[in-house]
Amino acid sequence: MSTSQIAFLKGHGTENDFVIVPDPDNTLDLPVSAVARLCDRRAGIGGDGLLHVVRSAAHPDAEGMADQAEWFMDYRNADGSVAEMCGNGVRVFARYLRRAGLATEGDLAVATRGGVKRVHIAEDGEITVSMGRAALSQAGVTVTVGGRSWDARNVNMGNPHAVAFVEDLDHAGDLFSVPPFSPQSVYPDGVNIEFVADRGPRHVAMRVHERGSGETRSCGTGACAVAVAAARRDGADPALTGAPATYTVDLPGGTLVITEHPDGGIDMAGPAVIVAEGVIDSAWLETMIG
Repeated sequence: MSTSQIAFLKGHGTENDFVIVPDPDNTLDLPVSAVARLCDRRAGIGGDGLLHVVRSAAHPDAEGMADQAEWFMDYRNADGSVAEMCGNGVRVFARYLRRAGLATEGDLAVATRGGVKRVHIAEDGEITVSMGRAALSQAGVTVTVGGRSWDARNVNMGNPHAVAFVEDLDHAGDLFSVPPFSPQSVYPDGVNIEFVADRGPRHVAMRVHERGSGETRSCGTGACAVAVAAARRDGADPALTGAPATYTVDLPGGTLVITEHPDGGIDMAGPAVIVAEGVIDSAWLETMIG
């Protein structure tokens, strides 16, 4: 680490929480072990993931998007692994940029490994993210928990999801470990698994096991995948009906509103909050990661 102290913030979107590390020029070394230690809830700061804030032009994974988006969300899971995208993370990322004076209310572009995401920061604080289009595959899987099995819909939102509709969210079990699924060859790099129960017309509730993080209080890309899967199940595919399909998705940490448009574009609207800021002692971090 190049400095004695490293700035950080803590934020959450519907209680999906993140350690935020501003590093515009990409000067910090953040190996897997360092990220995992920072996200540790007992020995570190604690979070479902880490948002490394970098100018796109300064990061090799994003320099090709620098002409479209000044800022790159270098997202890491809680175990330190790299992830393509995080919907709640994008909202918190945008909230940080606004707080730091690096973005204004209105429209904003954010580069991610899942592509450039368009964000709108409203005056009332709600943040809407244009999440792109879902890719649906016929290569589904079977998810099994506690002797029950469900066919899961394969939805990709820039990261992979398996969506299973269940009668009771308790049927998902504790979600401490990855729910067994087969065939595993469908998701060679792992998968986020959503369990979904109906709450009313175009209103569902979900729990999720996020790849690399375990059960989280919320998952933005997961909520989008769930809305898409529900629309197909309900015969409300906007490409066929010509009308947007909006679903309210309840998560343990709050509520997101997902709208899929006839052109396939998906918008996700919800809150994002910064709750704290401080400094990390780099000497401690170097000691912890050995």
